[in-house]
Amino acid sequence: MRLIVVRSIIFVLVLLPMSLLAQGRRIDTTMKVGKAGYRINCLNKSGDKNAISINPVGFENEVRDFSFDFKGVLTGTEVDDLNKDGFPDLLLYVNTKDSLNKSTVIGISSQENKSVVPIVLPDILDDPRLRDGYRGSDQYMLLEGILMRTYPLFEKDANGVQQPTGKMRRLMYRVAQGEQGSLKFVVARFYDFQKK
Repeated sequence: MRLIVVRSIIFVLVLLPMSLLAQGRRIDTTMKVGKAGYRINCLNKSGDKNAISINPVGFENEVRDFSFDFKGVLTGTEVDDLNKDGFPDLLLYVNTKDSLNKSTVIGISSQENKSVVPIVLPDILDDPRLRDGYRGSDQYMLLEGILMRTYPLFEKDANGVQQPTGKMRRLMYRVAQGEQGSLKFVVARFYDFQKK
């Protein structure tokens, strides 16, 4: 009996908090620009895979609720007019919980409140100018319709181990037309600066 009590205490003190850290907090919010926007609901039950449901608010009747699964944990949401067309666009910030502690953004653009299309964020590891020194720990924010991404820079030491340089890199993304009417984030500018 005493062994069962000890195991229960160990579970409560050690294993339960660890399992809760793998999960995020539930997000259930409505965000609008004017009368149109999105209702977002995500339980964030797992660090590996989560489902999100999105209900367009103030859109024409043909626009239906939609849902999809994504890898990672939803850490935040924002709404703004990213492509300067007068209609609300949605950003979903996702931490992928991989070895790099990499974060990403899922973008959704309103097409005159009649439909929605994704805004694709290219993988930073696909760009040779940007992947040098990248080790994750991304932070995102919107500033007047521009998506800002900031992360610390690393370099290999004499033993080949990645070490922080004390510098940060900031990328400024704008939304541009992709292929076949799609939208994508493109780097408008980037620069490195000394971390304070």
